[in-house]
Amino acid sequence: MGKTISGFTEETTQNLLLDTGAFYVNFEIDTDTLETASTKLLGATSGGGNFEAKPNFRDIKVDGVKGKAKGLKILESWSVTMGASLLELKKEVLQKALAVTTTTTTTVNTKNYSKIEGKNVIENTDYIDNITWIGSLSGSGEPVIIQVFNCLNTEGLKLNPKDSEDIVAELNFEGHYSVDNLDNPPFAIYYPTIV
Repeated sequence: MGKTISGFTEETTQNLLLDTGAFYVNFEIDTDTLETASTKLLGATSGGGNFEAKPNFRDIKVDGVKGKAKGLKILESWSVTMGASLLELKKEVLQKALAVTTTTTTTVNTKNYSKIEGKNVIENTDYIDNITWIGSLSGSGEPVIIQVFNCLNTEGLKLNPKDSEDIVAELNFEGHYSVDNLDNPPFAIYYPTIV
């Protein structure tokens, strides 16, 4: 048997993303901290979440070139999403899950309720400024922060209540370019410097 080959080095233990982390709504990177942003938590999760930033490419076809050629690939767009499996179904989570809603206060049998209804038109105010995931990095006291900008949950709301099972809403927020920032894809990753 030959020598073991592995990517495991002394630095490996300093570069591991640990555990589930937490999701925030409209986290201000320059002013918020984990302590001050507790009111911005999206909610408790069960099953974690996900982030995907996928560049979409197109290959230019040139006569005589028998395959993909260096320099003939064009970046056309980015698909950016952040998902969260929400166990905590606060009113605000339901509103964000449905993406385009109106909410009014009403009474049902003399009890106060918030009435959430869908709309047929997307307004600029329906977009969430950012959904932010903050998670632990093994080699740092500072977290990794991933933000997706101008978000809408594009999957709607699906609930499957069952006896003896937790109800979890799967939200999938899609990032969108903004008219004043067309040169930057709608995400940012803040990775702490490890000394």
